[in-house]
Order: sequence, then structure tokens, then C-alpha cells
Amino acid sequence: MKILIAVAPEKYRDEELSEPVAAFQKAGIDFDIASTRRGPCTGMLGAKTIAALSFDDIDPKKYDGIVIVGGTGSQAHLWDDEMLPPIIKMFHQSGKVIAAICLAPVVLARAGILKGKKATYFESPVAFREMKAGGAMITNAPVVKDGRIITANGPAASKAFAEAIVQALTAVEW
Repeated sequence: MKILIAVAPEKYRDEELSEPVAAFQKAGIDFDIASTRRGPCTGMLGAKTIAALSFDDIDPKKYDGIVIVGGTGSQAHLWDDEMLPPIIKMFHQSGKVIAAICLAPVVLARAGILKGKKATYFESPVAFREMKAGGAMITNAPVVKDGRIITANGPAASKAFAEAIVQALTAVEW
């Protein structure tokens, strides 16, 4: 089992990456980190990670799901990225797990996969407009799961968000 983690090249929210990574390692789930470009990425609180892949390099068939990390960098670098929406749509059409936290659920809204779906996000006026424009049914909860789509509202929900992803990836579906 393998999951793709998408981060902004700068100003991603540190714990929104570190908590899922820790949960995936504990559960034995392999992962790759990707960004708008390969190389070093820096968190808002100073954490560092390496994006082994750029979004151009991604083959969605190799992954069981995608996690999009939030933070102010997601608004600056991921909301308008041209490569991410088609990747998200491919994951969605294949019934794979799609998860986004903080400001990153806007990427899902812009990709068109939140129409009529329950979702949450980090509250900001611009994010609210984007979520509504994407047709999301906004729910005021830390973590929201609607089918194979998981959203969370920010750093405080990182651990529960990570647990929900692991559960969705490892659940036996009858």
C-alpha cells in the first residue's frame, strides 16, 4: 500500500505533514512526497522535507490515495496549480482515498470533487467562498469523511485526520 502526499514548496503546516507521516509509518503504509517542484520544502514552523517528485512525475495508478497538506503555502502554491486538479480527478474516478487538511480542501473544491459532499476546512473568507463555489456542504467538525473523501479543519485536527486516513486505507470493505 502506498499513498501520495502533496505539499507546498514553502509554508506547508508542519504537523499536518508530520502527523500523517508518523501514522503511515506506524501502519506500514509507504508514501511519496510530491510538490510543485522536486527538492527541499519548508514548513511554516521551520520543519523541512524533501519532495522526491514534482506533480509532473506522478502516476496516480501507483498510489492508493492522496493527502494534500495545508498551511498558507497551500493557498499560495497549490490552489492554482494546473497539475493537481487532473491528478485529484483521476484518484476520485478510481475510488481512491482523497484527503485534504486546513486550507487544502479548496484544491478539492476547485477540482470539482466536493459538489454535494460534506467537507470542512480552515476558516477564512476566501476559503469559504471557494468551498461554496465548489459545491461543498460545509460541516463544522474537525474531521469530516464523506465516502472516500476526508477533510480536516487545521493543525489541531492533524492526528485525528491521520487516523481517519489510515482507517480508510486499511478498512476491509464488504
